[in-house]
This record gives sequence, structure tokens and C-alpha cells, in this order.
Amino acid sequence: MPLQFTRRRMIAISAAAAGLGLLPPRRARATADVTDASLVTWRGTALGAPATMQIHHHDRAAAESLIARAIAEVRRLEALFSLYRSDSALVDLNRHGVLAAPAPELVDLLMECRRYSELSGGRFDATVQPLWTLYADHFARDDADPSGPEAGALARALACVGYENILVNRDRVAFARPGVRVTLNGIAQGYITDRVVDLLRAAGITQTLVDMGETRCLDAFPDGRPWQVGIADPDQPGRIWRTLSIVNQAVATSGGYGFRFDPQGRFNHLFDPATGHSAHAYRSVSVVAATATAADALSTAFSFMTLADIERVLAAHDGAAAHLVLADGTLRSISPRRR
Repeated sequence: MPLQFTRRRMIAISAAAAGLGLLPPRRARATADVTDASLVTWRGTALGAPATMQIHHHDRAAAESLIARAIAEVRRLEALFSLYRSDSALVDLNRHGVLAAPAPELVDLLMECRRYSELSGGRFDATVQPLWTLYADHFARDDADPSGPEAGALARALACVGYENILVNRDRVAFARPGVRVTLNGIAQGYITDRVVDLLRAAGITQTLVDMGETRCLDAFPDGRPWQVGIADPDQPGRIWRTLSIVNQAVATSGGYGFRFDPQGRFNHLFDPATGHSAHAYRSVSVVAATATAADALSTAFSFMTLADIERVLAAHDGAAAHLVLADGTLRSISPRRR
């Protein structure tokens, strides 16, 4: 049955779902009888949301050890990227506007943010956090104007938005002007998914599906079939629009249905860095790419781009594709050949 793919932050690692064992690196793949496999499950939180992790393995101790290592890595990265933890490196950066001796992973991810900002013509932008704060504060009031924040407040928030306001090098991260704030929610889930995949692969796992709100698989099922990921109807989560077959690829989905500030859904969490308005051109955007980092960032950026611009950006990513649910409810797929 296809996985129901929604914009959620949940870890669900099903390592060797058909009973694959942990293999030393560079050894040939092998399978174990699924009836002999032990299922080890962890449930907790990651990046402020419920999380689960499952590993099927004939050696329970080995599975528990691998889960512990994966959890430790998630927690370590969460301490860098989270907006939910008051002691995270990102919160510290937003509070003071400067961070000395930043962790290499934070520098790497901020550099990835710049790369996707430039690639998308600024449609992906990690500095939209002032817009989130503006809308959250506005709609938290009992007398909130249903038409949204007033124009002056929106203009002041937009003045703090712009990826060029993040100054990054290996020794220091700083903001170019007061009021700049960063969110990594449009890319961090993908990045952490990739790091967990790297950990599993280094431990000898060769066939697995990792789902941390963004999904990435290694290889295929043991019998050679591709993994199946279903694109859910944003208005009817129980309905699958299309099933994607992926092998050694990642999938991420963005859609305004994930969080809405108002009951009518006019204002959602996806903000256009150019206008400060919420995304409404597409009901959802799913991207298939080689890494979850790329799929995550591109699905966010594509929410504000024309179909022609989406095709142009995809052409620079070998094997990448986009599946968009348009405003009228039709599904449009774009799979350009690399030029």
C-alpha cells in the first residue's frame, strides 16, 4: 500500500522493511526471512513534532544500537536547527544576530539555503521568519482583522526578508541588518533525513526508506521493486492522487494546507519572499530529487514559481521531477530532461 505523503514532520525509519539484515559496508546484499526479523520501534519528538522510528532486523540488539545512534544524530542536529528549543544554535543566532564558531552543519545548511535561493530567483528564502511572526501575532489577537496584517506592518516585515542578509563563513554567521530572522523549516527536515540515510548506509543498510516529513530511499525493495510513495489529496488526506515509484531518490511535499492562520485558509505558512503573501497558486507541490535536502527546498520554492520556471530549475537536477496539484484540482507533472 502506498505511503500517504503529507507535509508532516515525522521520522519513520523502516530499515530493510522486508527483513534485511545489517551488513558490513561493501559486502553483498543479503536478506533474512521476514518472520525471523524483530521490529524495534522508537516514538518521540523531532523538530517539535511527534516522531517514530522502526527497524526490522533479525538481531534486535543491532537494531536497537542503530536506532540509538540515529536518535543521537537527530538530537544533535535538532540542537542546531530547531526553532522550538530555546538553546538551539538557530535561536541563538536569531536572538543576537551573530554566531561565532558555528557548527559546520549549520554553515553547510545555510550555504545550501543560499544556493537554492539563487537557483530559484529568491523564491526559496530562509529569512521569511519575520513574516511568520507578523501573521502569528496578528491572528493571535481576539480582534484580528480577517483580511490580515495592515500594509505598513507587512512592509516593515518584508524589509527584513532577503537571503543576501545572511553573511556566512566557516568562522562566523551574522545578519547584515537588524530584524533579520531565519527559519530552516523549509529545508532542515530534508537535510536531517539525508544525514540519517548516510548513517544507515555507513552501518551497512543498503535497502531502506527513511521518512522524516521528507522521504528518501536507498535502492529498492529486496525483490527489485521500487518503493511506492503516494501523493495525497490536500483536501482529502485519505485519498491518493498518484503513486510515485522511486529508487535511490527522495520526495518532499509542500502545501498551504499544512498550517493555516485563519479558519478560511486565506493565510498559510508558505510565504512569498517577494510579496509577503501566502502561497495559493498550487494546492500542493511534490518534488522528486536525488536528495531530501534538494526535494525539500525545491518543493518550497516551487510553491511561488510558474510552471515554466519550475521546468527550468528542474532541468539543472538530473532525474528530478515535480508533481503539482493545481488550484483547480488537476494534477500536473513536470519531468524535463537535463540539458
